Amino acid sequence: MRQPSKGPQQIPVVVLAGFLGSGKTTLLNHLLHRSGGTRIGAIVNDFGAIEIDALAVAGALGDSTVSLGNGCLCCAVDSSELDVYLERLARPDAGIDVIVIEASGLAEPQELVRMLLASEHPGIVYGGLVEVVDAAEFDATRARHPEIDRHLALADLVVVNKLDRAADAERVLGTVRGLTDHAAVVPATYGRIDPGFLFDCRPSEERVGQLSFDDLHDRDRDRGDHEGHLHTQYDSLSFASDVPLDPRRVIAFLDGRPDGLYRIKGYVDFGAYDTVNRYAVHAVGPFLRFYPEPWPGDEARRTQLVLIGSGIDAAALEKDLRACTSDAPHTADEHGMWGVLRYVREPEEAA
Repeated sequence: MRQPSKGPQQIPVVVLAGFLGSGKTTLLNHLLHRSGGTRIGAIVNDFGAIEIDALAVAGALGDSTVSLGNGCLCCAVDSSELDVYLERLARPDAGIDVIVIEASGLAEPQELVRMLLASEHPGIVYGGLVEVVDAAEFDATRARHPEIDRHLALADLVVVNKLDRAADAERVLGTVRGLTDHAAVVPATYGRIDPGFLFDCRPSEERVGQLSFDDLHDRDRDRGDHEGHLHTQYDSLSFASDVPLDPRRVIAFLDGRPDGLYRIKGYVDFGAYDTVNRYAVHAVGPFLRFYPEPWPGDEARRTQLVLIGSGIDAAALEKDLRACTSDAPHTADEHGMWGVLRYVREPEEAA
């Protein structure tokens, strides 16, 4: 069993957006009931004085809910005020593993993402923008709100919900895929998607570090209900190498990652380029960050990565990652790590 990372642990913050009635609260409640040992904190933002969405999830979240009513979060607060709400959920004694911001149906996703990226809270990291689409009402919603095209282009993951009610589900899926920019597009009914898209589920009896390497398929393999087939909606690849990776090749791989590859997580060994540290990697959509941390003294030096997406070619990705390895004896040049270091937070940022 992998021990908790000694490096800085940051809680991913996921923005859950979508127009009114798309199924955001249903999706959030589904995640809560399938979170296993993962503790979810939520910021629920209703538009209206009676906070219906907050009431819908409060029973499951209890004191892990921050509710903001009567206005859109993107208009009501700035990034410093958002940090106040994040602080309540990100404090270590709260034991939160992932934070979900359920935006108002009238919120502007770009502004929420901007506030998160501008956040100065050292305990959180951007976890991606999830846009929920009502497949049955997609054409009508798009006609009334043409800005949906822009929202879909910004998303890291698009959940096409209520497919069972759509008259032409395949056409809607095709249209949505055409409007996204490299996002993973996941079909769903009743908001049922695999939580592995959004966070690392932990067995309920375990409490380990944020980054885990639990087999994504084992969680559902023995389940007898219909939800046990959710793994068909996504693909995953577990990659391990005892041979160090070349940093230039890794950056080229990451810069060219394919559409639908939503998440990358794990540890990279850059060998002679940094003999002291391993590099924890966190990527969601186009967002990428590396975290150097000292190698644990009792652990073998190897690269371990998990890649998650929709419609990805796992065999091709495996081949591309193998091409990043380099076991040729060499002396690391001083410029080799520059591409990686561009995605490392400066010490004063992480302080």
